[in-house]
Amino acid sequence: MHPFERILFVSKSDTAAGPMAAAILQKKLLLDEYVVESRGLVVLFPEPVNAKAEAVLVSHGLTKKDHMSEPLTLDDLDERTLVFALSDVTRQKLEEEFHDGESDLVFSLTEYIGENQKQLFSPYGGSLADYARCYDELDEMLTAAYQKIRKEAIKNDSTGL
Repeated sequence: MHPFERILFVSKSDTAAGPMAAAILQKKLLLDEYVVESRGLVVLFPEPVNAKAEAVLVSHGLTKKDHMSEPLTLDDLDERTLVFALSDVTRQKLEEEFHDGESDLVFSLTEYIGENQKQLFSPYGGSLADYARCYDELDEMLTAAYQKIRKEAIKNDSTGL
């Protein structure tokens, strides 16, 4: 049994990096072992995925065309949800506004993969090439995260957790 059932990516607006991360990880997982979603810290009203983010996803055989941004709520944070903040600033705001600091399932993505000094490139307001760069960085980071998730799942399965 895995210690969590859901993986949640948290970004500022839930219109670009968060949905891209969710799509990439869903492709890597292949099986429906986990629910993979994204949320935003600053979502005043539902918005579709940024057109450049969607174009990059489509170029990789993925899509989030039906995704609408959703705000993060306290109900999103529970003991069965692994939460990845996509920046240190988002992680800090998440901790300040939503979290009691006791969960071992809330990380920045770079922290989780052991690259604390690295920050995900933000494509906000940039060109299509900037969104492609963000996708490539996410793909690399999520490959490492996927490998760690699999190792932890195998370890938990063998110890009966």
